[in-house]
Amino acid sequence: MMSTAGWTARLLRAGRQSPLTRCQAHGTSVQRERAFHAGSPRWSAPIDSAVGASRSARRWTSTVPTRVARVGIVVIAAGLAYSLVAPAPPVLAESPDELPPNQRLIRLDEIHEHNRTADTYWVFRGDKVYDITDWVPNHPGGEVILRAAGGSLEPYWNIFTIHQKQEVYDVLEQYFIARIDPRDLVDGKAPTGQVEDPFKYDPVRDSALIQHSERPCNSETPESELRSYITPTEKFYVRNHLWVPNLHEADSHRLTIELFDGEEVVYTVADLRKKFKEYSITATLQCSGNRRSHMTQASRPTNGLQWGVGAIGTATWSGVRLRDVLADAGLDLQEPDENIKHLKFVGAEAYGASIPIDKAIDRHGDVLLAFSMNGQPLPRDHGFPLRVLVPGHVAARSVKWLSKIVISDEESTSQWQRRDYKCFGPNVRASHPDWDSAPAIQETPVQSAITSVRRVQADQLLDSALARVYGLEEDSVVLEGYAFAGGGRHIVRVDISPDRGHTWLQAQLQEDGAKMGASGSPDDHRAWAWRQWRAAVPATQVSGKFCVKATDDSYNVQPDTFEPTYNFRGNLANAWHRVPSAKKTTHE
Repeated sequence: MMSTAGWTARLLRAGRQSPLTRCQAHGTSVQRERAFHAGSPRWSAPIDSAVGASRSARRWTSTVPTRVARVGIVVIAAGLAYSLVAPAPPVLAESPDELPPNQRLIRLDEIHEHNRTADTYWVFRGDKVYDITDWVPNHPGGEVILRAAGGSLEPYWNIFTIHQKQEVYDVLEQYFIARIDPRDLVDGKAPTGQVEDPFKYDPVRDSALIQHSERPCNSETPESELRSYITPTEKFYVRNHLWVPNLHEADSHRLTIELFDGEEVVYTVADLRKKFKEYSITATLQCSGNRRSHMTQASRPTNGLQWGVGAIGTATWSGVRLRDVLADAGLDLQEPDENIKHLKFVGAEAYGASIPIDKAIDRHGDVLLAFSMNGQPLPRDHGFPLRVLVPGHVAARSVKWLSKIVISDEESTSQWQRRDYKCFGPNVRASHPDWDSAPAIQETPVQSAITSVRRVQADQLLDSALARVYGLEEDSVVLEGYAFAGGGRHIVRVDISPDRGHTWLQAQLQEDGAKMGASGSPDDHRAWAWRQWRAAVPATQVSGKFCVKATDDSYNVQPDTFEPTYNFRGNLANAWHRVPSAKKTTHE
């Protein structure tokens, strides 16, 4: 028969076997704070439990000899008496890890300990505490969120205003672990310090740009500015993941190249200009989220900025060939180490990405270290003083404000390479993606869009090229737009339908889209820029919506709907573009 002391020890051992939550396992004050509330009714459970044990014992006596039962009753009674005079065993209270987060309390000092130097990262918003350790690898901004670790998110989210939406708040709530102890609150709020605004040096943008977020700036080109072959620099879409680095000196800006053996070679922009031949190419850059809003509207909600048709633009870029610089730094272009697979790029603001080494050193790959755009120094929003230009690949790989290149056996470990800019099947939900199962987007699929629909009177078309090509003798609708394929593939045809896809005609491809390589001469193997197109349809043949689809020289063609290519990130949205027929007459 167990003694009273043995009974108590057994209860204590049982309490020690209860599981700990992660916040308790890391030595938080959650458990310590339970003792502070031990006098509350919730913590009166030990006495009730002992009484319950006594009642169980009484029920048990009916099935054992009376003598044994009496001994048992004495022991249980002694145990009950002990429990009334001894400190209540906390282990019989509701276990701390069983309490919901709303009833857990943590002191501010302990939150501060879980900063960016700790093994786990805590932040708070309002009076709620979040363990974001598991969120950091999936955070679209990468480890930038660690600036807030150990403190409040709110000063940073007031700066990074892109976070101020319900879907972000909903994600954060998944990591809620406790509330801040009321003793640390002032007027019901936790004190927050001042943080430096990294966006205060951002440049002024053209007011014509269509803004999707202010901090960081993400703005697309209006459709009216997409009708020219070269996109005006000030109207070129802006895609920033973070702030614009406050860099002023172009010539002294340093680029570090880390070779495969770890050796580093440093060049200034002045060195690059002086040492290597300058080349120019005309190339189109397109965000992977271009036309994401169309996928959302036609299929299902997607995560990310809801771009229209303007997250794309074409410019003439000038700089030095990346392969020339790599060779000078010590990379053997003819027989590189077989373990070298990728080239990593790091921007001055911490953005990172990578491309396959084969693309980087291909003499026909035309990858540039660019320092000018449309004949002028790179604007700050577009990478001043130095950026990578990776033609034919998604723009996310053309890293701006370039500060370092790493020759590596693995792709960039940045959030934007490993946990973003990927596509999944239509059935995969945002909450359960296997990021490692999908390759990072590099080359982009064929794309097209309608940027202008104008109803034109017959007399305005007399003797025009469009009238001759399409045999127009009546009021017509003139359409314009762009078509683009990644990987240097040519656009060979653009098809237009005036009646939702029932009948088709071919658009006229404009000759501005010559196939120019970095040498400055026509090259049949490369088509880095979009093709502008025009078409005209008699107004009487128009019914419902116009559709456009393009075909490249590998006979890749756009899908008719978004359903087959739907992905929760809304990347590579390239189904037929559909727009309403013109409603106004114009004399343009």
